Order: sequence, then structure tokens, then C-alpha cells
Amino acid sequence: MQLVSLAQAGHAVTNDLLNADVDFENLLPPAMEGLDVFLAKKKKPMPKSEPDQNGSAPVPTAPATSWFSSSKSAKKVSLTSVTSIVDGLKKLYIQKLKPLEIAYHFNDFVSPLLANSDFDAKPMVMLLGQYSTGKTTFIKHLLKTSYPGAHIGPEPTTDRFVVVMNGPDERSIPGNTIAVQADMPFSGLTTFGTAFLSKFECSQMPHPLLEHITLVDTPGVLSGEKQRTQRSYDFTGVTSWFAAKCDLILLLFDPHKLDISDEFKRVIASLRGHDDKIRVVLNKADQVDTQQLMRVYGALMWSLGKVLNTPEVARVYIGSFNDKPMNEAATGPLGKELFEKEQDDLLTDLKNIPKKVCDRRINEFVKRARAAKIHAYIIGHLRKEMPAMIGKAKTQQRLIDELENEFGKVQREFHLPAGDFPNVEHFREVLGGYSFDRFEKLKPKMIQDVDDMLGYDIPELLKNFRNPYD
Repeated sequence: MQLVSLAQAGHAVTNDLLNADVDFENLLPPAMEGLDVFLAKKKKPMPKSEPDQNGSAPVPTAPATSWFSSSKSAKKVSLTSVTSIVDGLKKLYIQKLKPLEIAYHFNDFVSPLLANSDFDAKPMVMLLGQYSTGKTTFIKHLLKTSYPGAHIGPEPTTDRFVVVMNGPDERSIPGNTIAVQADMPFSGLTTFGTAFLSKFECSQMPHPLLEHITLVDTPGVLSGEKQRTQRSYDFTGVTSWFAAKCDLILLLFDPHKLDISDEFKRVIASLRGHDDKIRVVLNKADQVDTQQLMRVYGALMWSLGKVLNTPEVARVYIGSFNDKPMNEAATGPLGKELFEKEQDDLLTDLKNIPKKVCDRRINEFVKRARAAKIHAYIIGHLRKEMPAMIGKAKTQQRLIDELENEFGKVQREFHLPAGDFPNVEHFREVLGGYSFDRFEKLKPKMIQDVDDMLGYDIPELLKNFRNPYD
């Protein structure tokens, strides 16, 4: 701006102009000629000023003031003004998807409403496994140091969900505090109540790895039905919530703990729909020799085959992810080479997470939009089946009992894929707290907005930011 002022004052613009002997104190500011005319052309004509309720006319704003002021409503901002793909997804969510979710109570049935912090959050990696499979040690091995509040031992030591994030100093923040911070993506956890939030905390520490990803340490999954009832919160529901937010889920196994308990089976079942994020890690593999490892690997694949219910084989990383020297007496030279290759493969997977974060955001957004659309069809169908006057309670109970058949009717009527429908038992459980005649009727305009978003807006957004030649 000083160069512009000097040029307008008649000085010749040279390399040494700013170092020359110029009276900067008495130099006039640069004159922006033609700016007001340009803004007046762009600006819409204002209606005639009318006195407000107090009788005083509104004060007109200067063109320059309106130029710098920002619009409060995100709906008025066009998609041409966004600066990134994530920024565009935020606008699309507020304009087109959020109204549909609010109208049909999507947040009560499937997932809480999204905030800006959910879009801006760093990618997350969650570790799941039975107690003493090395989850906390794995995080310590990645960070090359211990995080605040970490406890390691052979018994169930980690009794809470711990989010390890980057921060200015080393400290632990309680769950109730972190859940109400607007810049943190954990506000949705308040739906699990104080019983869970007292078992949730955030550990912050300055670390170069945590500048790119956030790690989620979980309590060890218990092994018996009797022990499961002692949890004061919905453990499976919480893991399902984190699974939807995470970019990678690591299932850790120990060669001496290959049995998949009832609770672990439920946890793995709750990861349905996130199969592309799951990686299996056979940890502490140097505790057995090569022959035993072969048998352990076979037993693990057999156990997983019964739980995952897929014909494809899950990718299993074999290694010993801790800071101790490898037990070469048991593994031998071949085992050491195998573990190093497997460890490199897993670390490469972790390093690629920040590169793929934008694609993952789009993937999760499209998945959510499809789920919200099907949810709206189901709620609209249940509302349509209700009688106008008599027999409402009886009809509602019949619809809940025959929910699977109603899903089939919706699927056939709107030609929807069966794999996108929610879990019948969970849906039936939540429906019990609602009166169907108070549901919104199906609004084709809202459904059309989401279809337009998936068919036109998101492809246009990707085209604008992915093509370097435009």
C-alpha cells in the first residue's frame, strides 16, 4: 500500500524506493478510485428507508463497510464463494441436509447433528481390543513417549475413553469440559449422559504426529456377559459413534487372547458399514515361536470369519508394537524380517490418513446423506400408515411389531437398496418413545434437495477444486 501511495504521489517506482528518503508521515493514503462506483453496480438496490418502530430512520451503511461485513446466514452464501471442498460440504449440509435431519429426528435414531468442528477436526484413529492386548502401549510406541494419564499393566488398566490430541502443553481435560467446547468435535457424546462423560477424557500434548492425527484409546473389552452389565453406559453405542467419526479402526489381538467375547462380538457388529476402515493387528507376536504363530494366525482368521460374516479375508498385521527389543530367540531371523515388513505396512497406512482425509470427509458425507434420505422415507411411511382418528395406539404397536415388513414396503415403493437400511432392532427400540401421528409427512421437496445435492452440487464442488486447468 505504501508503494501505491508513493506512485500516486509522483515518485518513480524503483527497487530502492522504500529505502529512499521519503516523508512517510505526511504521505497521503492510497486513493482507491472507482471502487465505490464498482460496488454500487454490484450492490442490489436498497428499498426506501422507512422509520423503525422507534421513529428513527435506519442509518445507511457505507459501501466499504458492507464490503467487509460478513453475512450471518450461511444460506445466503453461494457455493461459488467457498474456499475448499470441506468448506463447500459445510454449506451444503446447512442448506440441504440439516433441514431433513431435523424434520425427521435423524439425530435421535442414527447420529447427532453435525457442527462446524466435525468438518474441521483432524483425522482420528481408534484402537479397540480386549484388555491387555497392548492398545496403550501401541500409542506409546507411535508417539515414542507416554501421554498424560496413560496407565499400562497386565490387568484392565485403561478404564475410560481417552482422546490423545495435539495441544500447547501436557494436560488431561475431563469429559464434561471437552464435550461442551465448540472447537472440539465431541459435543455429540453428551447424548450418552454423565455416566459416560465421567469415563471420558482428553489428553493434550505437543507432538509432531498429533498435529496430523488424533488417537483414541478405549477401555479393554470385557470377556463375560456378567461383567458387561457392570458398565454404567452404552459401550457399544459409544464405539459406534466413534467409528463413524474415525478414519481408521485398529482391532488388536493377543496370541494368548484369541477368543472373541460376547461384548467384543457386539462391538465388531456395531462397526457395520465401516468395514473399509477396519484393520486387524495381531500384537505381541514375538511371544510365540514360528510354528505356534502359524497356528495362532489360523485360529485368529477362523474366529474373525465367524464374526465379520464376509467372504473376503481381513487384512491382519502381525508384529510386536512396543519399545522392547524383539525376542529373536522365539521368532528367529525370518520372524524378525516379517515383523519389520508388517510394521512398515501398518505405518504406511497410518501415514496415508492425512492425505486421504478430504476423500474420507466426502465419503462419510455422502453415506450420511443416503442414510438420512432412507430414514426420512421410513418415518414418512410410518406417519402415512397411521389412522386419522380411532385406533392410533393399536396401529402404532402393530407397525413396531412388523417393522421388518414395513422396511420391505418402503424398499419396494422407492426402489432403495436393502443394504442401506438401518438395524431393525435398534430402530424399533428408539421408536418406542415416539407417537407416530406427530411425525412429519414425507416432503418430496426436501428429498429432491438432497438428491440434487448428491447428483449435482457435490460433483460440481469436486470439479471446481480437483481440476487444476479450470
